[in-house]
Amino acid sequence: MQLPMGILGVGHFGRFHALKVAASPRARLVGVHDADPARAAAVAAELGVPAMPAEALIEAAAAVVVAAPTRAHFALADAALRAGRHVLVEKPIAATAEEAGRLVALAAERGLVLQVGHLERFSAGQAALRDGGVGRPLYMEAVRVAPFRPRSLDVSVVLDLMIHDLDLVLELAGSPIESVDAVGAAVFSPHPDIANARLRFRNGAVATVTASRANLVMERRLSVFGTEGHLSVDFLARSLRRLRRGAGEAVEALPGFGAETRSWQDHDSLEAEQAAFVASVLDGAPVVVDGQAGLRALAAASQVEAGIAASLARVRESGLLAGE
Repeated sequence: MQLPMGILGVGHFGRFHALKVAASPRARLVGVHDADPARAAAVAAELGVPAMPAEALIEAAAAVVVAAPTRAHFALADAALRAGRHVLVEKPIAATAEEAGRLVALAAERGLVLQVGHLERFSAGQAALRDGGVGRPLYMEAVRVAPFRPRSLDVSVVLDLMIHDLDLVLELAGSPIESVDAVGAAVFSPHPDIANARLRFRNGAVATVTASRANLVMERRLSVFGTEGHLSVDFLARSLRRLRRGAGEAVEALPGFGAETRSWQDHDSLEAEQAAFVASVLDGAPVVVDGQAGLRALAAASQVEAGIAASLARVRESGLLAGE
């Protein structure tokens, strides 16, 4: 059985979604939609499917991928859920936590799958990280920086890049956030392009998360210091280094501890994400990144953005931005 799917938004990332659905053995691409008719027509012609108005595409599909700009996520996902369609919505789940909460409640009320596109959860690096083996996280440090690209500029770097790592540290901490301190600045766009946040969790864990889309080089790494050792993951080099009790090569300076290095071959994370969504719809498999997870990540991102705004307000009050 194939799941009839439509793609709402076929910009840079939405086109990749359309390509993956068209190639999927368990899904059938029934059409695409985009606010830009020319772009919709081009992708439709490339894949041999019709370009359709959003309402018609929702009607024709049993499930949709919402890959439009963030500001349109709620309206499109809400319309699809109200029509009884399952939804895979790109991150962030919506523009505000209030909108996200409404989508979560609607999906639960209608008994529909609502999955959020936190792609890093489906990476081979995340699979390696999941078997951490360093005990309960005490301190985590995540860095995700990249060169500037003129897309996703309708949101800050917090919603564009940092939200991936906020989702990861929330999952690893397994505890609600107690407080957030954040700084950031706009460099090339109207929204913050660099951001740094320190999160304290109720269970005592702490995470420092840095994101930038104003760098010359790309870097993606995560370190975890736990009750049983230390773990460092380099997502770009596809390698993991771990120092922990009773395992790995003995470390002379640390009796009882061992060091080990692992690497992995990457796989197609987007394909894995879509396959998980289809399995949830057709087979009733658990939703890996459900609406609640998307809501938690968005709420954390909102706290970071509020912290940045407060920090910038203090700087303005000091007169430093005016050169005083």
